[in-house]
Amino acid sequence: MEMIAATPAEKAQLEWLYGADPDRISVIPPGVDTRHFFPMPRPPARDRLGVKHDDWMILFVGRIERLKGIDTLIRAIALLAYECPTWVQKMCVAIIGGDLAASENAEMERLKTMCQELGLNDLVTFLGARDQDQLRYYYNAADFVVMPSRYESFGMVALEAMACGRPVIASEVGGLAYVVRDAETGFHAREGDPVELATTIARLLQDDATRERLGRQATAWAQNFAWPRVADRLLSVFEAVQGIAIPALVQAECCA
Repeated sequence: MEMIAATPAEKAQLEWLYGADPDRISVIPPGVDTRHFFPMPRPPARDRLGVKHDDWMILFVGRIERLKGIDTLIRAIALLAYECPTWVQKMCVAIIGGDLAASENAEMERLKTMCQELGLNDLVTFLGARDQDQLRYYYNAADFVVMPSRYESFGMVALEAMACGRPVIASEVGGLAYVVRDAETGFHAREGDPVELATTIARLLQDDATRERLGRQATAWAQNFAWPRVADRLLSVFEAVQGIAIPALVQAECCA
């Protein structure tokens, strides 16, 4: 039986936990729609969202749950606000995900309480869920995206952000260790360490040239995950298993 793993880490888990034959496992990641997620000029994206052109915008996108490590991000922002109080006037943190009207979301309530206790209500904004069309404007409006997850099997948000030309600061866990290339498309930060995360955020905030360089490299790296390339790799596996060539029409429909 042939198997497909999303990342080398997942392949290793299949081998270790289930004794899978490494020669029967192909590593093929999920794809990203680069026709939808692509770099746009930042000013128009910010105008669309009502974000000031001169502000620093830090973005988190994902489910509102403890596994995502949003509390680590909040603590890192609190450290920055304390150490660099002048930054407070030009920094904003947007958290996308969850249902703002859902009273049963205990994690969101916990995070909001944490922000209040740390005096971050003017810095951190919970925006709730956003659809895919809106999301690409948030990626493009942001200076960078932070994924402080305790674990991620892959990290699609990181891939979407990089396709939009934005660097990503991510925990070096699960798929993120593979998707985000440290010092090339963003930076890794130790999981659960708000001090290291704050230091890494400060580094990117203060270095426009590095942000731009990482953003360009992120766009180029994300092209490796564009759906046509991923579909070609999948079809190659299917052809090898079936011993037949996939008709060109089917390939075109898969990549459309």
